[in-house]
Amino acid sequence: MGMQLREFAAWARNRKIMAALLVTVTLAIGMLIGTVISGRVGASHPNDGVGGTPLAIPDPVQLSSAFATIVSKVQPAVVNISTTQVLEQQHGRGRQAPSQRNRGGEMGPPDDQDQDQGEQPFQDFFNRFFNSPDQGPTAERSLGSGVIVDKKGFILTNEHVVDGATKVQVTLNGEQTQYTAKVIGKDEETDLAVLKIEVGHDLPFAKLGNSDSVQVGDWALAIGNPFGFLQGSVTAGIISAKDRGNVGQQFQRFLQTDAAINPGNSGGPLVNMAGQVIGINTAIITGGHGNEGVGFALPSNTAIGVYNQIISNGKVTRGSIGVSFTEAQGSNPIVLKELGASYGIVLQRVEPGSPAEKAGLQSGDVITSVNGKPVHTGNDLVSPIAQTPVGSSVHVTYERDKKERETSITVADRTKLFPDRTANGSNNDSGPTPAEFGLRLEDLGTDRARRAGYENMKGALVTQVDPASFAEDTGFARGDVITEVNHAPVNSVAEYRHAVSGLKAGQNVLFKVLRRSGSDQFDTVYLAGVVPAPGQ
Repeated sequence: MGMQLREFAAWARNRKIMAALLVTVTLAIGMLIGTVISGRVGASHPNDGVGGTPLAIPDPVQLSSAFATIVSKVQPAVVNISTTQVLEQQHGRGRQAPSQRNRGGEMGPPDDQDQDQGEQPFQDFFNRFFNSPDQGPTAERSLGSGVIVDKKGFILTNEHVVDGATKVQVTLNGEQTQYTAKVIGKDEETDLAVLKIEVGHDLPFAKLGNSDSVQVGDWALAIGNPFGFLQGSVTAGIISAKDRGNVGQQFQRFLQTDAAINPGNSGGPLVNMAGQVIGINTAIITGGHGNEGVGFALPSNTAIGVYNQIISNGKVTRGSIGVSFTEAQGSNPIVLKELGASYGIVLQRVEPGSPAEKAGLQSGDVITSVNGKPVHTGNDLVSPIAQTPVGSSVHVTYERDKKERETSITVADRTKLFPDRTANGSNNDSGPTPAEFGLRLEDLGTDRARRAGYENMKGALVTQVDPASFAEDTGFARGDVITEVNHAPVNSVAEYRHAVSGLKAGQNVLFKVLRRSGSDQFDTVYLAGVVPAPGQ
């Protein structure tokens, strides 16, 4: 028995030893394999790179493509609009850099080229004999957006974007070329304007939708050029409200949106999920200078009405019957009840000699319907009359002495009944027309020309270049001497005028110019351009 126990104990020890050896060998083999693998991973050889597995660019995955599809349809029709306004300066104030804040709250990036760089010595010498530059006009530039609505180059934008502009230029989406635009017409009361550019081929255009179908909560995209240099920016939001009539003028009933609208977006489109333009972005309410989620767009139906009148007549004509009212007082329920009406608008004044007076209306009457449609607000009264062609009639129902009465009234031109309340403009009032392509000229035979160092020379001396003019765009400078126009010699101002009198819009014109490069040295410079159309 004792022998068996000793043999069992020996066997057990041997088993433990074998097990320990097996574990040790296993660990050793594992460490060896790990070392080899680690060595391979960490190995760095000149011909092997770092040994990592290259990453592959995955195939494109379409997530939500709805917005992208809409933008691809509309964005090519969105343009950048830059305008220039010539400003007269006060004597002695010096040249002022253009303001960054422009009409309508638009803001553009600083233009380093417009900063004073100091006059060259020979220019100082020239200025001793001719008007100093601080006495001449300067140019203020502003930026906005617009949308092409016709392949022929017709563009909708805001009136405040082009208001007072001497020159309007348009840059197409993704391009650098600037096209001079003609202001076909503008309407201050809705803040809309129509421009046209000539590019020689059909342009991409956006389709306008029916803004009456818009519902609060609908998605909307705003496309434009915020701050003037972020071209083609897109923001998304919803329609926050409709028919906002307490933030603008009488004929402005806005769509409100929280899609980001910033200075520079003015005139750009507000687009629905069908890729249709439902509004023209016009204004924001903000405590600072940027978007705070409260933006306003003029409905597309308003824009369509204004656009159609402008392209047909060059202006907007609205009908009127010659009455005045204050909506807050004219729709007071207590006042209405005492006058025998449950709804309507109380007239405060009927203009003498107006269609309303001729039809028998008096102050104190309560108009309750126009053409059979109830009148609950001032807009219910004004809009149908304003949209009625001048010379046509509207049927009006009203209350007087608690009795219902009816009359037919012939609509007149609102601008004639209320000349102080309206302002329509066309390209005829787009600003001063620069003289001689924007060049102020003088013969070289004058005493001050000789004293300024222009002796024994022939040509027409440039004494001033108007800002925002064809001459400025072409590259003329004060002190230049024009010696040829389209290879025809020019010896005087009279000969210059004769040479340019035969030029036609769209024709190429080449000027040969002598330009002072020192106190008594002149270089020959050739300047060329395309003759602009009248008013451009």
